[in-house]
Amino acid sequence: MPPYPSISRAYTRCRHGQMHYRVAGPQDSANTPVVLLHQNPSSGYEYEALIDALATDRRVFAFDTPGYGMSDAPPSPPGMAGYAAAFSDALDALEADGLLTGPIDIYGFHTGTLLCSELAIARPDRVRRLALTGIPMFPADVSAKKLAEALNYPLPEESGESTLTLLRNLWNYVVTSRDPAVPLQKAVFNFADKARVLDRFTWAYQGVWSWDYSRLGLVAQPALLLQPAEDLLELAKAAAALMPDCTIVEMLDLDRDIFDVAPERIANELRRFFDHA
Repeated sequence: MPPYPSISRAYTRCRHGQMHYRVAGPQDSANTPVVLLHQNPSSGYEYEALIDALATDRRVFAFDTPGYGMSDAPPSPPGMAGYAAAFSDALDALEADGLLTGPIDIYGFHTGTLLCSELAIARPDRVRRLALTGIPMFPADVSAKKLAEALNYPLPEESGESTLTLLRNLWNYVVTSRDPAVPLQKAVFNFADKARVLDRFTWAYQGVWSWDYSRLGLVAQPALLLQPAEDLLELAKAAAALMPDCTIVEMLDLDRDIFDVAPERIANELRRFFDHA
């Protein structure tokens, strides 16, 4: 596993208790700090290579969504706006502690795209620009089916059958079907990161599949859709068209595991957008 000694881990505060985050980069940089919001059921761990690439010239924070990674959980699934409210708390707490001041830029992947959108809507005073990858705007009937599955997913039982099935499916997706460029050891770590939260596995999904995508029209900040050739390509482009000011940059030679196979490239694309006058 590549070590990233430049990345520190710490906790700040939000309405659900402690929020865990990773941070790197110069505190005195003139560049706007960047906050990264991850997909579910992952954590900020998925961004470590990207953090390392971005933090050469700016401060970078990667939060663990409440109930995922090492952040305290809410009492029940709060939905996308509820998660975003907790991130808003964390930003204010970091500012109160003198660790973050002024506007920020944000980037989100998959679930993180909706979290970023809600945070941008709620905090136009803090969010300057946002970049997104893989906006999961499925047709209404597909989302309704996925929501029903998330709401009715079986709880862990004594036999462990549902949990073991979940783990097998997760292993097949994360490890067996990974990009060939991702070493086995890294894929296993990715699997372990996602498998950490088995009892709340579907909580964020409930928010994803019930989200009103017309809310993208409320995102007033300049936005970037940085989109590889994954299954969400056309869905994400259609979602981006709902935003008042969204530029689309396609990376059609990439598909999955993009933070493992192309972190420097993604960092450079984000840097180009965030630093655009």
